[in-house]
Amino acid sequence: MQIRARGTRITRTALAGGLAALAAVAGLAAAVVPAAAAGQDPSDTPRYLEPAELPPYPSSPWYAGPVTAGQPDPLPMCVGEALPSITSHREYWTELDTNAQQLTVEGRSEQWSKEFAALLRKDLAGCARTLMQQDPGITATQKSYGHLNVEEGADVYGIHTASAQGSSDINLFSVGRDGAAVTIVRWGRMGTFKDAQVADFKTTTVTAVNKLY
Repeated sequence: MQIRARGTRITRTALAGGLAALAAVAGLAAAVVPAAAAGQDPSDTPRYLEPAELPPYPSSPWYAGPVTAGQPDPLPMCVGEALPSITSHREYWTELDTNAQQLTVEGRSEQWSKEFAALLRKDLAGCARTLMQQDPGITATQKSYGHLNVEEGADVYGIHTASAQGSSDINLFSVGRDGAAVTIVRWGRMGTFKDAQVADFKTTTVTAVNKLY
């Protein structure tokens, strides 16, 4: 699917969703509790990707920061506004122009997590249109790369953005769920759809979802 439209200015941290989405998130977030508060065994908490499990980069190894509690700053485009405060995240990068991010949210119940994952998929499905409605200097195009049959499922999306100043970036996103845990993986670099490592990213997504529990 490809979408082209134009709109109003965007901010760095408000790239996706809207008032309806925020209202939905507010209702969902109230139902979320950290795993520790729920008395969950730490060994049962979601695990994160290791650098070697990311799409291979030909001229640099991947590096990773620590797993960090809370929302990342800045928030990621498309899905950032939907993230509740109990999100945890990990940042990854190479020595050149490629970076990645994994964000995980543990809900109180599978039903909550099912609804949260559906909200994220909705935000991603409309991401290109939202970006251009919020910033007339951006042209965005997106593709759906389909569904992956891992645990409760994962979906993969691609977003290409080009600015009036000449920058061109490609990002891949996936949303996956295992029980009450939802994970988002984002991979990005300078380039276009032809530079997207879709097959490798799908492998990374399957690994990320399988590692949740």
